[in-house]
Amino acid sequence: MSLPPGFLDELRNRVTLSSVVGRKVVWDMRKSNQAKGDWWAPCPFHQEKSASFHVDDRKGFYYCFGCHAKGDALGFVKESENLSFMEAVELLAREAGMQMPARDPAAAQKADRRSQLAEVMEEAVKFYRLQYRAGAGQMARDYVGGKRRLSAPAQDRWEIGWAPDSRNALLTALKGKGVPADLMVASGLIAKGEDGSLYDRFRARVIFPIRDARGRAISLGGRSLDPNARAKYLNGPETELFDKGRNLFNHGPAREAAGKGRPLIVGEGYMDVIAMVEAGFPAAVAPLGTAITEDQLRLMWRISPEPVITLDGDTAGQRAALRVIDLALPMLEAGQGLRFAVLPQGMDPDDLLKERGAPALQEVLDQALPMVTLLWRRETEGQVFDSPERKAALDKRLRAALQKIADPSIRSHYGEDIKELRWSLFRQGRRPARDPARPLGAPGGFRPGPRGAGRPMVVEPLATTRASLLASAPDDAAMLHLRISVVLATLCTQSQLIDRHEAQVERMVLRDDLHRHLRQVILTHAHDADPGSRAARLIRAAGPDLETLLAHPQIRIQPHIRRPDDTDCAEKCLEMELAKLEAHWSAEAEMREAEEDIEGLADEGLTWRVSQARKAALDAEKGPETARAEGVVAANGVELDREELDHAQKIWASIDFTRGGKARK
Repeated sequence: MSLPPGFLDELRNRVTLSSVVGRKVVWDMRKSNQAKGDWWAPCPFHQEKSASFHVDDRKGFYYCFGCHAKGDALGFVKESENLSFMEAVELLAREAGMQMPARDPAAAQKADRRSQLAEVMEEAVKFYRLQYRAGAGQMARDYVGGKRRLSAPAQDRWEIGWAPDSRNALLTALKGKGVPADLMVASGLIAKGEDGSLYDRFRARVIFPIRDARGRAISLGGRSLDPNARAKYLNGPETELFDKGRNLFNHGPAREAAGKGRPLIVGEGYMDVIAMVEAGFPAAVAPLGTAITEDQLRLMWRISPEPVITLDGDTAGQRAALRVIDLALPMLEAGQGLRFAVLPQGMDPDDLLKERGAPALQEVLDQALPMVTLLWRRETEGQVFDSPERKAALDKRLRAALQKIADPSIRSHYGEDIKELRWSLFRQGRRPARDPARPLGAPGGFRPGPRGAGRPMVVEPLATTRASLLASAPDDAAMLHLRISVVLATLCTQSQLIDRHEAQVERMVLRDDLHRHLRQVILTHAHDADPGSRAARLIRAAGPDLETLLAHPQIRIQPHIRRPDDTDCAEKCLEMELAKLEAHWSAEAEMREAEEDIEGLADEGLTWRVSQARKAALDAEKGPETARAEGVVAANGVELDREELDHAQKIWASIDFTRGGKARK
């Protein structure tokens, strides 16, 4: 529903942010200033002991200097209670004594109809609960309490019921309550025959109420105890209340538990969820009689960024996982994925908990596999790749799967992982290991003369060389490593520049732990209340890592490091280094996409050669805008044939280095 103009502003004015947050935190009164509406506490969104969570009542905003969570009262309720926006609005409106805006007549009539259907469902739940407790429900109690080992309090918590083996038991009960026939049929509880007769949909079944995220009964699930029944499980039909592809069993309680940090676990059916919750895994859900749908995946990702799908250890469970993979690939986003917990052969979560207990299930969950591993297994397990044709067929299938991923960054990372797995499968044992003591490509690496014949000549590096930042940088990205170091050292020693370049620092692609720590320190102190003393606090927080950085000769010789008072020089040098870094990362991303378009997984030779040519171009200090593919390739000592060279030239033609590596239109 839409809200009238000014409603949210009035709501925010009536609700004090500190009163909303105060329900979740313990204020640090030594640091807080109540008179000014300035409050501090340990952050409720991540584990910490210091009071880095700041609430400003006058502005109505909160900010955590540790995890960078920020927002207003509505945002806090959404995140802390794991609610949707409208649910958070309704909750705060009730607390503020504000009436929610009236809806249009058609919407109100539809809502009233849904409310009536929900009341009918609640009457059915009560009826089936009474039947479960009565003598007729003894068989159901034996099954649930005996075979399933569910305690009596747990049976009450889950409101388990029993549908008698009667054609009109519920029909008669609802008539006695004055429920109209059209509502009975619309609820899905009563079916209508071809001759117009009405009869109970659920007969001789254990009943499980299905509730929506708000806790309303919207349908029922029934489990037959007859081994010859046509369907072991039966859900209510699609109704105005119930869309089985858009709901999850145990949705509301699982959302609340996941909001408190518990992992979201996805089982197959009701008993799996009930068993997991009772064993101490409260954030458990299950689809409702169907394979997982796109809407259910979106629901799961709203609850938790990385749900864990439990797979029964049988062929059907594996097939279900593969269907989920194909469904999820186009929907993947950064920070939003799936993991798969593979259970022992022939077991579901309920079986595992009964036989081995909660620690066994926790161990399985701890070993949950990322989706890329399941994708690789699907395409390779049980197959032999002993010919070029079979390998090419695998490449084709993998390319088709990767092309489903819409997010280019995720597609790139999947491609990298697949290539590593592919290399291990196809190339393992083909290349003899090089003697680590022998210099690369060095026939001249042997001592001359008969006494030194056949022995490698080992030359120890000087101490100054070992201390060099270029030598300590990982792989061959020394220049990139140095530029990042210069940027971080500049911001640590010239803290007045942080505010202007905070966004660029957040976007930096860092692979070194020292770099990541210094960036975290810089961003943590970016919003210090007192900029005057920020520099000293920042340097103290950076500690030995900053000292290590400043000790390198390549850092010490920078003009703005040698002359810390020259702020103009520092600003210019910082802008230059950040521009070079962003151009490098942009060109690298553009090149990856271009490579994917031309090379595929099968042509690794061209991939390697083009990547070498790219590296040479990006590292060249002479203007890269004038570099051509032929010159770069020749300078790098890579030999390409005519066709490969044409491919490389097309890649270079698609990149405009004068615009920071962006693709030309």
